Amino acid sequence: MADSLSRNIPLRPRRASLFAGLVRAFSVQRQRRRLLELDDSLLQDIGLTRPDVEAEARRRVWDAPQHWQG
Repeated sequence: MADSLSRNIPLRPRRASLFAGLVRAFSVQRQRRRLLELDDSLLQDIGLTRPDVEAEARRRVWDAPQHWQG
């Protein structure tokens, strides 16, 4: 009985999860690009240096800080 029930479970949650992951990846890339566009005085205001920002921009899209993945 349990076998027949498991065959009828739709795959939509997995598709939704994949879509959510792609949206998150594009969001991370967009945030990193915008961070690169800030001038040094604005970076100083938020406690970052140009080398910090450049290092962040070089990170892989899936290597995002946990608080960005909220």
